[in-house]
Amino acid sequence: MQSAAAVGLVRPCAARARPLAAGPSHRGGAVAVAAGGIRPVLPPRGLRLSARAGLVPASPLEEEEKRRCRAERDVAAAASAAAPGAGEEAGGGLMKTLQLGALFGLWYLFNIYFNIYNKQVLKVLPYPINITTVQFAVGTTIALFMWITGILKRPKISGAQLLAILPLAIVHTMGNLFTNMSLGKVAVSFTHTIKAMEPFFSVLLSAIFLGELPTPWVVLSLLPIVGGVALASLTEASFNWAGFWSAMASNVTFQSRNVLSKKLMVKKEESLDNINLFSIITVMSFFLLAPITLLTEGVKVSPAVLQSAGLNLKQVYTRSLIAAFCFHAYQQVSYMILARVSPVTHSVGNCVKRVVVIVTSVLFFRTPVSPVNSLGTGVALAGVFLYSQLKRLKPKAKAT
Repeated sequence: MQSAAAVGLVRPCAARARPLAAGPSHRGGAVAVAAGGIRPVLPPRGLRLSARAGLVPASPLEEEEKRRCRAERDVAAAASAAAPGAGEEAGGGLMKTLQLGALFGLWYLFNIYFNIYNKQVLKVLPYPINITTVQFAVGTTIALFMWITGILKRPKISGAQLLAILPLAIVHTMGNLFTNMSLGKVAVSFTHTIKAMEPFFSVLLSAIFLGELPTPWVVLSLLPIVGGVALASLTEASFNWAGFWSAMASNVTFQSRNVLSKKLMVKKEESLDNINLFSIITVMSFFLLAPITLLTEGVKVSPAVLQSAGLNLKQVYTRSLIAAFCFHAYQQVSYMILARVSPVTHSVGNCVKRVVVIVTSVLFFRTPVSPVNSLGTGVALAGVFLYSQLKRLKPKAKAT
């Protein structure tokens, strides 16, 4: 029987054994004496040297302890190797968060500048078709510049795809035109309050054309939206029917665009991402609206027309170009954000953006707002936020 010292007290990583002196042998002796002195006898296979017990069989517990040590060393080495990667991942996550925050900031900033400068131009130049055409022209120039310089990968698109995109371009053109018509007639804050009804038309058109029936909770969330817009409309100082129905028509056309995009399901090539699709729609919208401008309002942005109206050329052109640039930029940034977050998060961000635009426009233009009007706007925007939260809830599948 092995001794306790041999079995339990021998460590796997112990220092090498001390030389053995002559002593009692085990199965024939531990040492041999030769003429030149003492030489050790190698232990038989399966035995090990022990400083205290001479030659003893290898302990199973000792072997297990060795395996445990090796495992601990492997784990420590793996953790050491993984530590730099974890740090890089954490740093990358922080950088992505900062980039996303910057994009949201630009989205709101471009929107604020577009609404302010656009309203200033429409006040002195009440030709919304001309103004919208200029905005599409500037957007077309930006898109072509990005494709030519390689900033944006040039899309590969077929004639069949262009025909599929054409209906989207038509409703996109109409939506932006109706928005400018409304901004030219009523206050910026009121236009955006009416446009808070977009979820109502989204639910209605999706149910009619796509067969997507909303949940009862989504339907209930529409009530404060409709009620809030109605309350704000009744107490709006700048109210007129032309501005009201133009904003409503903008809601219908923009939500029709979303329904059409789902129904048509335009097949995309690898290079045809959302930003490229938006750029193509912008170019098509310009070519669709330019001839309509000539047939209806005529060219009202020429130097001769502006000078005859007693307007400051530099001021009108500067504000028009800034508004047009911000018009294209905020929509492009919106698509960039949508590529990084979920549709629900984007919808919430859009709701906050509308609040920011309403507040800044009221402060900048000193729009008179009554307490009841503020209440109606607040209820409508709260309904939009509630809708965006309830929209993501999927009905539970019934057990069969």
